[in-house]
Amino acid sequence: MARVVVDVMLKPEILDPQGKAVHGAFGRLGFDGVADVRQGKRFEITLDGEATEERVAEIRKAADTLLANPVIEDYVLHVESDQ
Repeated sequence: MARVVVDVMLKPEILDPQGKAVHGAFGRLGFDGVADVRQGKRFEITLDGEATEERVAEIRKAADTLLANPVIEDYVLHVESDQ
């Protein structure tokens, strides 16, 4: 079994109201030195068997069409480990 991880983040030019709210909470709760916060999402996809190039390409296609909105989000995909 293998795990493919897809981390999705808003593009830098897109406003992130949830990140701004969390950033404000840091200060109110006494956590100093935080310059900015961006919110994202993480998908952990466990495959049956190995993470072959073909299977990773299928997950990349799913990320392009299902997991991320390419207009406002970027993503990074990597194989985490074979288990």
